[in-house]
Amino acid sequence: MSKSVSKEPIDWNAAFKEILSGGFARTIVSVILGFAVGAFFMIISNREFLQSVGFFFADPLASIRAAGDVVGAGYGALFKGSIYNASAVTFEGAIRPFTETLRLAGPLIAAGLGIALGFRVGLFNIGGTGQLVSGLIWATFVATRMELPPVIHFVVAIAAAIVGAALVGAFVGFLKARTGANEVITTIMLNYIIVSFFNFLLTDNALLQGATAGGYTKSDPAFENARLPYLLGESYALNLGFVLAIVAVIVYWWLMERSTIGFRLRAVGFNPSAAKTAGINVERTYILALALSAAFVGIAAANQALSSTGGVTPTSHAGIGFDAITVALLGGSTASGVLMAGLLFGAFKAGSSAIQIEGISPDVLGIVQGAIVLFIAAPPLIRAIFRLPPPQTTSMLSALKSRLFSRGGKK
Repeated sequence: MSKSVSKEPIDWNAAFKEILSGGFARTIVSVILGFAVGAFFMIISNREFLQSVGFFFADPLASIRAAGDVVGAGYGALFKGSIYNASAVTFEGAIRPFTETLRLAGPLIAAGLGIALGFRVGLFNIGGTGQLVSGLIWATFVATRMELPPVIHFVVAIAAAIVGAALVGAFVGFLKARTGANEVITTIMLNYIIVSFFNFLLTDNALLQGATAGGYTKSDPAFENARLPYLLGESYALNLGFVLAIVAVIVYWWLMERSTIGFRLRAVGFNPSAAKTAGINVERTYILALALSAAFVGIAAANQALSSTGGVTPTSHAGIGFDAITVALLGGSTASGVLMAGLLFGAFKAGSSAIQIEGISPDVLGIVQGAIVLFIAAPPLIRAIFRLPPPQTTSMLSALKSRLFSRGGKK
């Protein structure tokens, strides 16, 4: 008589923790492999290479040259469009691509920190888009409907964006703490609700639609006093938003690594049951964690709302809420890691037009971005799905315990 073998459920939480603790080496290898995948798609979609394959055995070097040319042109254009344009006539023109990378990286870094904070507490905050749009609504109202003195105006608008986003996060945390609602489901549903509400607000000139919108779904431009000031003059689009992102990185590092609140957040993320036994209010920590997570996303919302000179539109969120998930994963949910990941993906955004000029689809950069995250996540996910034992389990757990309890261990 055969016994039925009951399989234990997959421990997704443990797999996710392993993804976030993958280390610097795995990240570097994943980035290299991601660029290799991008090179592969550049090659197989290149017309010259495909033509050379037809007479590969007659002239194999032709295919190799064609492959090298397209990869060199593609990644050369990426460097030229995101770091330094050596062919520019002036120095201002040469460094402009780098300033664009910094400008586009700012909101990615801020939002990535927010998603990363949730990951550190074991929460899957997929609602970055809804939280960012909520911040957009509040910041746009302050920037276009209120008249305040200089400096005070954009400070209040930034605070409004942070509060508007944080309230959404706190609501998700409240639902999880009091009803046990899964934060993935609630954040995804709130994304749809808030984005639809935002679109509605932009269709009524009594609400957020601009007086000069001409029937289009857009707001008035922010008052001059409410706009983020330029860092290098009006000849560059780089503004104070990038400085806000750097400040957010410092605050995140101090919060998670040096503060008592950060200790409690990490304790709950490491083991909620043990944290509860130690006297930590897990339910209250969930609410606080999601509110703080969304508050960082609100900094990205302020950047988007107060950087535009033409008014806010339904697409002003620019997909940052979802891109922030990949930034947080690539960065390992650490402050320095998210900073570097945000700069990398900011470079992808800045260089996409330069790649397109070379006749290469900018979608290749999306493939590179997705491949990087896939290579980071694949080993733990495969082990979780097929229930394979993780390598050096004891040392991994010891490292996690050491990171949790060796830094600022006072409650």
